[in-house]
Amino acid sequence: MKSAAAESTARSESLFSDVCVLVKARLSFLVLTTTFVGFLLGTRGAAIDWFVMAATLAGTALSACGASALNQWWERDYDGRMKRTQNRPLPAGRMHPSDAVLFGIFFSVMGVAILGLFVNYLTAVLAGLTVLIYVLVYTPMKRSSELNTLVGAVPGALPPLLGWTAATGEASLGGWVLFAILWFWQMPHFLAIAWMYREEYEGAGFRILTGRDPDGIATARQGLLYSMCLLVATLIPGVIGLNSVIYFAGAFVFGIAFLALAGNFAVQRDRQSARWLFFGSIIYLPLLLGLLVATRL
Repeated sequence: MKSAAAESTARSESLFSDVCVLVKARLSFLVLTTTFVGFLLGTRGAAIDWFVMAATLAGTALSACGASALNQWWERDYDGRMKRTQNRPLPAGRMHPSDAVLFGIFFSVMGVAILGLFVNYLTAVLAGLTVLIYVLVYTPMKRSSELNTLVGAVPGALPPLLGWTAATGEASLGGWVLFAILWFWQMPHFLAIAWMYREEYEGAGFRILTGRDPDGIATARQGLLYSMCLLVATLIPGVIGLNSVIYFAGAFVFGIAFLALAGNFAVQRDRQSARWLFFGSIIYLPLLLGLLVATRL
């Protein structure tokens, strides 16, 4: 028989695990990482303001966590229809919807407020737009239009621009290049996921391209096209003097390897090739981000 202390510990661990799922901890960590990269690139050799950087990361993290919680609150009934999401705390009944929505609103407001008070208003506005687009535009759009992936990639691509504006105070060319890189990266990444789980998405009522593309031809072609655009976008930092020639060469090699995975998916159009593209995207991004930081001028 378990002791009271053991049961209390188990409940605490379960609650912590559920909160991590609610805020999509891995996705929020990616948001934090790309924001950090944007901030470092924005400093351009200047002394780092550690307080501003900490406030930027804290505000961005809170905003991302809040947006994820609100997204799951909105989609709790639909998540319950899919095997891959039915064990999330809301559809599984381990968390009350009102707790999740209050949690999401509080974290989102706090995140934007921190950015406005301790970083700058431009970064706070961009963070607020990120939350609003993700929750109020992308989330309901997933059930009304196949264009939702294009829109959903916008809040996913804004974090590095937030980092850039936090460091520079302006949304200049370098920040928009980082935005473009993240936007184009998300497209083949999401298309691979959509293909692997197309039956579940369709059964849950989500509108995605793969729902009317049984042969995967259109999905794979788009994945290949966006991968080509990604390759071009990743070379721009080396062209505009944001990064060195070493970066240009490395980004080209990484881009060709990623393009090969997208090409394989375009040819095979099966679950395995989609899985390779998905995992390749997960490996590709941190390598590219690391190269961006290591070779910045």
